[in-house]
Amino acid sequence: MPGVAVPKPAFMAEEDIVIFEDACGRFFDEFAPESRTAKWREDGIVERVMWNQAAEAGLSCLSIPEQYGGMGGDYRHEVILMEALGKKGVDGFGLSLHNAIVGHYFLNYGTEAQKQRWLPKMATCEYVTAIAMTEPGAGSDLQGIKSTARLDGDEYILNGSKTFITNGQTANLVIVVCKTDATQGARGTSLLVVETDGCAGFERGRNLDKLGMEAADTSELFFNDVRVPKENLLGGDEGQGFFQLMGQLPQERLNIAVQAIASMERAIDLTIDYVKQRKAFGKALIDFQNTQFKLAECKTEATVARVFVNHCIEQHLAGKLDAATASMAKYWTTDLENKIIDECLQLFGGFGYMAEYPIARMYRDSRVQRIYGGANEIMKVLIARTL
Repeated sequence: MPGVAVPKPAFMAEEDIVIFEDACGRFFDEFAPESRTAKWREDGIVERVMWNQAAEAGLSCLSIPEQYGGMGGDYRHEVILMEALGKKGVDGFGLSLHNAIVGHYFLNYGTEAQKQRWLPKMATCEYVTAIAMTEPGAGSDLQGIKSTARLDGDEYILNGSKTFITNGQTANLVIVVCKTDATQGARGTSLLVVETDGCAGFERGRNLDKLGMEAADTSELFFNDVRVPKENLLGGDEGQGFFQLMGQLPQERLNIAVQAIASMERAIDLTIDYVKQRKAFGKALIDFQNTQFKLAECKTEATVARVFVNHCIEQHLAGKLDAATASMAKYWTTDLENKIIDECLQLFGGFGYMAEYPIARMYRDSRVQRIYGGANEIMKVLIARTL
């Protein structure tokens, strides 16, 4: 029995969802064993062939309609994928960003021609995607970006630099947040889509050396007088970028909360298994009251978090998840994720500090959850505005 055993809500217990969950788990068991994921961590990148294998298995563009080459599912399928990535320890594989973030920018804001042009190639992973928001001088404050795109005939001339970009070394289709009118503040922001293969003026910088998430290719990207066709402006109208970003952030933040739930539940399961086997002073660690109390607290808190996130998923499926509630889910579950993993690592003792133990990797990997998708301090600002 798992450490956290919240019954599946009815909307996640439908037969096709349960079947997909089993298939998803089996895929990662076969294609992402520890020997392979360890190599990804060593190399600092998930090998390109893994993207092709995921697409062949039907895991790419899960919630994109079939008319655009997608699998025709909904957000529940994306949740199953994100949970499988977390529970199977497939850290750093940026498929959920490709699916549940970038794909939905095209689906929700792209012109019909743009959807037909890019989504089918995303579904086959001919295109691997990224979204380039953060800059060296602008993170959670997206209005502070400095990248610019100036219209010159039928092309935009794009200049700027981006950093901390997930899938940055692999992606060959990148949504770039830029200013098409620097005098208009948020209303001067646009999203420009760059096809990077053979693109003059586009450069990839370092694959950044990070505290955790070693298998994720998180990179700097540079745009130096990059000429981008006018038809690559997402949605076709200038000045819509900031509103497009704000419209997608609730789902992005819910994604992070889903990942946090999977991570804390895995940590609890690993720790329960360990303390039942590890002995000290002649008895198993689980027999000490301190161990029992610590895990009782972790199980209780993770159970509450699971129920809340299930509620948020249900609200999102119904189109009712507001930005403040998504911010609550993101900040609270990621703070809790870090707390629970820290408690679990302590119960592993010295072994928890060893890099080869999953709990040590989870400790490193979880820290960024409180930063990306909008720092947790920003989440509290957004929540406070509803008071």
